[in-house]
Amino acid sequence: GVFAATALLPLLVCATALFVEEEAVQRGEVGAEDEGRLRAAWEGAVEKLGLLKEAVTQRSVLLPALFVFLWQGTPSADTAWFYFLTNSLGFTPEFLGRVRLAGSLASLAGTLTFRQFLRDVPVKSVMLWTTLLSVPLGLTQLALTTHLNREWGVPDELFTLGDSVVLTVLGQVAFMPTLVLAAKLCPPGVEGTLFAALMSIYNASGALSSEVGALLTKVAGVTDTNFD
Repeated sequence: GVFAATALLPLLVCATALFVEEEAVQRGEVGAEDEGRLRAAWEGAVEKLGLLKEAVTQRSVLLPALFVFLWQGTPSADTAWFYFLTNSLGFTPEFLGRVRLAGSLASLAGTLTFRQFLRDVPVKSVMLWTTLLSVPLGLTQLALTTHLNREWGVPDELFTLGDSVVLTVLGQVAFMPTLVLAAKLCPPGVEGTLFAALMSIYNASGALSSEVGALLTKVAGVTDTNFD
């Protein structure tokens, strides 16, 4: 039932395509005017690619992109962490859904925080301090795995929820300056393309992070039941 409900909306979107009206162009009906438009579109695409190449080779854009790749590409243990939360701590799918929802709201809060308070702060300062704050806060998961939080009187659910929210806010605040900087430095007309390229780097580094993390957990002998 859950999978059927989540698949319903994409099916409705696909169904709307049946009502799109489109006139077919027969072979041989392309006139000189259409050929001129195609030629102009091709020349425009080549020009845009040149501007994009010029933009991505700038040091002021390349270094932030490299920072995003290295930052997001850091090995993660998401799969092992998921099994720890479910098999060891006994978290239910409902609670994990709440954590994901809180993370989404925290991401929005991070964006609003940057826009309201940090948009005039130098990019270097934002990246430096968010990174320095993320290092000790990222180690808080050790407190959960060693059950140190219970000695502090903090329940596992509350500790996990707070940890996810804080780290997500910091991550979003650290990520926003790279987008703003890229938008300011790229040539006119390729803003969307450069943004899409930066998102591709972000997503590729995330996939690399998961793969390297999975390899490290396998080498360490971590399974869905053994977390030592």
